[in-house]
Amino acid sequence: MFSRLIFGLVQFASRKGLYDAGAAAGSVAQSREIRHRTGVRGETFAYWYLRRHGYIVVARNYRVPGVKGEIDLVGYDGKVLAFVEVKTRRVDGAGDIKPEENITFGKHQALVRMARQFLREARLKEVPWRFDVLAIENWAGRPPIVRLHKDALRQSGPQRRRT
Repeated sequence: MFSRLIFGLVQFASRKGLYDAGAAAGSVAQSREIRHRTGVRGETFAYWYLRRHGYIVVARNYRVPGVKGEIDLVGYDGKVLAFVEVKTRRVDGAGDIKPEENITFGKHQALVRMARQFLREARLKEVPWRFDVLAIENWAGRPPIVRLHKDALRQSGPQRRRT
């Protein structure tokens, strides 16, 4: 009940998008700051979205020393432990790449290493686990479009295409 209320408030606050449309990105530092704020808002939106859909979140922004990056959210979806990668992207036109298509092979390998470390640290040997991707398309002046892809990334890594 509480998560429904909070997600309703977060959803209301994001009705005109998750980024500052009025913020002008002049320098590289300002542009980086705007992207960072949009990412933080996207992760907060994702947290409450997942809570609203029954996930029990046990960790946020999990990092492993020596591995670049982080796991945005870790939570239980029923009896399955889900490592959730949140991708928030500002969308301006029809030719834009979807947020979920932005996960590189290197990022996937880092996620696998961090997930295995999390399982070792938490001593979770027999727990079924998977990778989910929560994509947030952020249109200026409109509510975000959210897509949750359960079991989106295989533990062994994405298959490389042969040409």
